[in-house]
Amino acid sequence: MTAFNELYRVLLKAAVEGKTQQEVEEEYPDSMDAYQLDCLLHPEKHAPILNFGDCTCCEEESSCISGCIFNAIRKNEEGKIFIDSSLCAGCMACVEACAGGKLTASRDTLPVLYAVRNAKGPVYALIAPAFIGQFDRDITPGMLRSAFKKLGFAGMVEVALFADILTLKEALEFDKRVLKQEDFLLTSCCCPVWLAMIRKVYRQYINNIPGSVSPMIAGGRAIKLLEPDAVTVFIGPCVAKKAEARERDISGAIDFVLTFEEIRDIFDAFKINLREMEDDARDHSSVTGRIYAYAGGVSRAVADTVKRLNPRRKISVEAQTADGVPACREMLNRLKKGNLRANFLEGMGCRGGCVGGPKAVLSREKGRENAEEYGRQAAHFSPVDNPYVLEMLKRLGFDSVESLLDESGIFTRFF
Repeated sequence: MTAFNELYRVLLKAAVEGKTQQEVEEEYPDSMDAYQLDCLLHPEKHAPILNFGDCTCCEEESSCISGCIFNAIRKNEEGKIFIDSSLCAGCMACVEACAGGKLTASRDTLPVLYAVRNAKGPVYALIAPAFIGQFDRDITPGMLRSAFKKLGFAGMVEVALFADILTLKEALEFDKRVLKQEDFLLTSCCCPVWLAMIRKVYRQYINNIPGSVSPMIAGGRAIKLLEPDAVTVFIGPCVAKKAEARERDISGAIDFVLTFEEIRDIFDAFKINLREMEDDARDHSSVTGRIYAYAGGVSRAVADTVKRLNPRRKISVEAQTADGVPACREMLNRLKKGNLRANFLEGMGCRGGCVGGPKAVLSREKGRENAEEYGRQAAHFSPVDNPYVLEMLKRLGFDSVESLLDESGIFTRFF
């Protein structure tokens, strides 16, 4: 793994110096380990988890294989470990289980820097709700926006605005399906690991997922609808978002996914001091969009929005939440056995939710504290109260809030 990290640093330095991808490939020929070079320059060709070297740390049942609930890791005819990119959800369970340290997350850093320099259209940074405080507590969203512009991005968009829109869509779906038919919903709106568990392991509940894309995909689709030549780069704490962005039915919305660790590498390489950046402040998201960052936030957002949509009606959103893959499996197994009483289930693949993502810079406890504080600072409580939600929907061609329930449009996904 050391050689891969060293190569990454060398290539990042070359990108800072303005070398093109072709120049880099010519400078580092096949003798410099063609596979590692290809992983860094063309990450879209590989699984979100990379395997370097023969696995010799496990004698019998490999811990990475037994730890993968998606059966994405297998042995070939020669007995060597390989990762099936079509099955890998990027949950990082195998990386944590690998005693030999042979597995690592892929990186989109270099292609992003080349895109910022060479793309025909504008390049936008879409930053996850969990971003607040990841680059020190006193770094404001406006400072980050200015830093991205200094790097060459056209702008920074907070994905929390699209979390607002998806909250509204799922609240309407809850009102339509649960309150009138005594059904239950499994939220699909946020975590790709949770969704992958339902689609690939607990498929009997696929019809209980409302037809919503994630806020990341919604943001990417919206930008590309308004600016067709735009390049979209999502930034968050999650490796699984790299896998989600490539899923066939929703691919094309997000071109690249960077983790907080990767964007920190970029800021360091370009010697960007965030504290020196201008505070280009813009407040577009509500409390409900911002609290998507931590476990329980999605169900709370939907419950509050359901009440806001129907203030005179007696409404009961009985939510059950789980965070971390083992807890999510336990909750779904309880549902399977009929031992769960709830009408709205929220699962997060990481402990603590997105703030506990494997590539977060802060601890999950500090991340949640910051996200809660950022939520309290919002000018609007829910998407119903947020004028930017209505403005965005109008720009995207939606005639009314209720039209979000139409089985078409950029916020819909078909399962």
